[in-house]
Amino acid sequence: MRPDKEKVVDEVWDDERIRSFLDKSPMGEQASRDFSALLYAYRSMRPEDFDRFIELFAADGRDLGATSNDGQTLAQVIVAHRHAQPFLDILQRHGAL
Repeated sequence: MRPDKEKVVDEVWDDERIRSFLDKSPMGEQASRDFSALLYAYRSMRPEDFDRFIELFAADGRDLGATSNDGQTLAQVIVAHRHAQPFLDILQRHGAL
């Protein structure tokens, strides 16, 4: 961790904060708003918060199978990440695999 950054523990992820990720602007050059929101949530949330986000995301009619500019789903992008399994389990439970 950078010395100028304070470590944040027990961060509060209430429904309003999780819901705000539905309205995030696409990251970088990503064409798919849905893929970008999924990736941003994955990078930002703990598994239990990500699970709540996915429920809201799906209820909002968003595309769990959205792909990156390279044609990969979120699951395909994160499958090799060492801490990705809980997130992959959540995606599978919601039919995204």
